[in-house]
Amino acid sequence: MTSEPLLPGDPATGPGPAAPADVVARQRAELERLRDLAATTAVLERAKGMLMAVTGCAPDAAHEELLRRAKDGNRSLLEQCWLTLGALPPPRERPAQPAPPPVSAGTGAGESASVGTGDSAAALEALGRALVRVGSPHELAGCLLDRLAPEVAADAVLLYERLPEDGLALIGHAGVEAALAAQWRHVPPVPGLPALETLRSGRPRWLEHPAEDSARYLLIGPPPERWLTRAWLPVPEGDTARVALGVLRRRDAPFTPRERELLRSVARLCAGRLRAFDSPRDAGAGDVSGTVQAVFDALPGQAVLLTPLRAASGEVTDYRIAAATPEATNVFGRTGRDLVGRHLLANYPAVAGAPLWRGCLRALETGVPYESEPFAYRDAGVPAPATATYTVRAAPLGEGLVVTWLRYDPVDRQEQRLSDVQRLGNLGWANWNLLTGEIAWAAQTYTVLGLRADRPPLPLERLPELAQPEDTRPLARAIAGLVSRGHPLDVPFRTGTAMGVRHLRMVAEAVTAPDGTPVEVHGFVQDLTAQRSAELALVESEREMLLQRGILEAERALAARLQHALLPLPSKPVRLAGLRVEVAYLPAQAGIHVGGDWFSAIELPDSDALFVVGDVAGHGIDAVATMAQLRFTAKGMVSTGSSLTGALARLNRLLLHSRDGQITATMVLARYDPVRRVLAWAQAGHPPPLLVRGGEVRLLDRPGGMLLGATAAPVYESLELRLEPGDRLLLYTDGLVERPGEGLDAGFARLAEAVRAHGCGESGSLDALLAAMLADERRDDVCVLDIRMPRDEVHDATATPSVTDA
Repeated sequence: MTSEPLLPGDPATGPGPAAPADVVARQRAELERLRDLAATTAVLERAKGMLMAVTGCAPDAAHEELLRRAKDGNRSLLEQCWLTLGALPPPRERPAQPAPPPVSAGTGAGESASVGTGDSAAALEALGRALVRVGSPHELAGCLLDRLAPEVAADAVLLYERLPEDGLALIGHAGVEAALAAQWRHVPPVPGLPALETLRSGRPRWLEHPAEDSARYLLIGPPPERWLTRAWLPVPEGDTARVALGVLRRRDAPFTPRERELLRSVARLCAGRLRAFDSPRDAGAGDVSGTVQAVFDALPGQAVLLTPLRAASGEVTDYRIAAATPEATNVFGRTGRDLVGRHLLANYPAVAGAPLWRGCLRALETGVPYESEPFAYRDAGVPAPATATYTVRAAPLGEGLVVTWLRYDPVDRQEQRLSDVQRLGNLGWANWNLLTGEIAWAAQTYTVLGLRADRPPLPLERLPELAQPEDTRPLARAIAGLVSRGHPLDVPFRTGTAMGVRHLRMVAEAVTAPDGTPVEVHGFVQDLTAQRSAELALVESEREMLLQRGILEAERALAARLQHALLPLPSKPVRLAGLRVEVAYLPAQAGIHVGGDWFSAIELPDSDALFVVGDVAGHGIDAVATMAQLRFTAKGMVSTGSSLTGALARLNRLLLHSRDGQITATMVLARYDPVRRVLAWAQAGHPPPLLVRGGEVRLLDRPGGMLLGATAAPVYESLELRLEPGDRLLLYTDGLVERPGEGLDAGFARLAEAVRAHGCGESGSLDALLAAMLADERRDDVCVLDIRMPRDEVHDATATPSVTDA
């Protein structure tokens, strides 16, 4: 079995090897046409005979009755005959032809061209009755799939209509996903498309060899092997066919002679039904197309009456053009009544899925007319594509829609753009003719000035009446200079409206005569209220920010003076209980608040030394005040005999009962006994001291202790450390080791490394250590006590003898 060649030969080249085959094909087509005519005549005669037997009428009267019933039911004569014969038994099998017809591109060798059975006749009879209830091509495809699935193992049915420009439009489908149908809805006239070649040749295409067909044809997919065999038949057969019927099967087997004959009969049966879809019905209660067309014939402009075509689910899949004005034009150049009976998507394909499509559906469902905004539409079907601007209005009428559209010419588009610029820029133009007194304002000018559109425009000299009293004189002076001397103006002014005071700007210039006398003034008025309000809000915000910053800077200065008064820093190292002590305090570089870091290093009455480093949470005056309270209280309690842990417990209660318990602090308390050379220390949530001994750097293990002000029942512990000659001990606040995004362990490790590099020996410099640790911007205060035990037990010559407080 062979398929028709992909492309027909060029007749200009003269007869070639394919010429005899073409002659045979034409003869076969003529034979098929005559056989169809004979079959139709037989069905007609049987239907007439049935009417004559039932009613007793004459043959001519029976024929007229069949014609009347077909017209009333909007059916073809053949469909009416099948419907009339529905109660009759199926006809007997027709006798075989004397000789098989010649082989053509659509028939395999040895195949009988006409194979009819009782089963096929019954299937056609049932299909004929079912087609009577079909109302659209989409419903027709569904009906065909239901009837052909058991007869020919059909898995999908497609109906393609040939477009005037030789492309294809999918008008009905069943058994195909919506996404795939949308992808193949409109097909251009590309070579190798079986449906298009079927319509061009007027003969069926039987695609029964998947591998060869995939190479020769452009197959609908994906994937092409989904349907292994396909049949494409023209509806009706011959050169007048405009619809191709596609039957797609997953079965990998050729179509049998019975299946081919049945599909040909189905295609002939569908031809009448498809013609019924496109022919206008008689005007009735719900059909006003005839009346509308008569009115449209006398109307100018572009308008059409659309009748919705619905799927079985009720969804609108397309519209049929039921009436059109003489000036209505589609993308292929058809006008007026030539559009009637055609489908909307076939004539205006770009409308599918666009806002216009959704607007028409909304108007159809709600009964409220739809009016579109101006939009650009590209006429893709013309030889030279062009983009034009349109506005469309759709209004319900009966069960359909009256759709009118207006195409803007360049002048209209220019006016529309000018209107859009005025609306978007919130401005309106104005023109004053000083010689004739004629005044012209844009509609937007009334909106900007807050005036009613039905009022006459104001003369130029009366515009200052609209301004606030403070702005009247500057505006009047500028207008006088414009009118008398032609000086252009650009003046801001305020005007009162029902919506409040508006900030406006007027820009105008004069057109002068040859002698320099102004004869015309044109310009615009712009509403700058939103911009001016934003500017005023920004100025007010900046003023508040400056005021707040001044208050904060004054608070910082006060806190700094208070801090310096409470924490006097020694100018050089001091000697306490035989230890050399150096103090460093560095305020934060970021922010304008003073922190709560503090220290204390004093000699007690019993010659012991007390060392304290603390950090109050927060900044500002409150932090400094709490720092002073803790500092003096801690010194007083330890000086009067309190233990280190007892002092921490009392300080914790002090914070809990002050300032509503909202302040917390950390602290290290250390007491050095010079006789025993033992340092006893306790801590409350503070970083541990760092010990340098014999080139080894390590953090001391912390005794237990919760930060101050966190809980009412904390437990504080203390530890002792015996100092040896050459030892160095660092007490510090967390600002020395903390960095954004870094854990404390990493900060401790960085501190130990810096001490090894800059401070392990006796000559290690505290300044060098701080420079290495604080190379970046400091976000918090830093306080450090550097305590060293000399190796030779001799007083350092550079150190002060002793201090009572530092």
